[in-house]
Amino acid sequence: MENELELPEEAIAARIRWVRGQKVMVDEDLAKLYDVPTKRLNEQVKRNPDRFPQDFMFVLDESEWQALRSQNATSKGRGGRRYPPMVFTEHGVLMLSSILNSERAVAVNIRIMRVFVRMNRILQNDLELLIRLERMEGRQEGMDEALGQLFEAVKQLMDKPAGERKRLGYRGGDDV
Repeated sequence: MENELELPEEAIAARIRWVRGQKVMVDEDLAKLYDVPTKRLNEQVKRNPDRFPQDFMFVLDESEWQALRSQNATSKGRGGRRYPPMVFTEHGVLMLSSILNSERAVAVNIRIMRVFVRMNRILQNDLELLIRLERMEGRQEGMDEALGQLFEAVKQLMDKPAGERKRLGYRGGDDV
């Protein structure tokens, strides 16, 4: 379990990408983290297809692969990949722990799950903040009108002449 401590969360978070509106990790990055060849990881996935439905793992199409390559400046020529990579959603990464049983794979998977949870919390907080801001903007439009009416009423009260004031209170015998 010492390997778990050597792997900073930032190193994992840097490998999480957005593809098709989902947070995913590329097979090659996962293989490096698990310290196994990418070929072995993909073989295990292919041997267990029932564990990886489309919402757990999918293969990138050509345009997605090209976009990913250009982001990472990976090789297109000899020595590079011949096939588009598999990418794994959060649930797919979790499922990988059931087919890769090494101590390292278990420790790394725990770290990856913690990073996904932390990212989900951050995204949830951002979403809540956005919703609050939108509500405030909606209220602001109504508030502008209400504040205008309030100021107008205060001006009208200030413009009215005072007139004679009636005495209030108890009248004693001398004042009658």
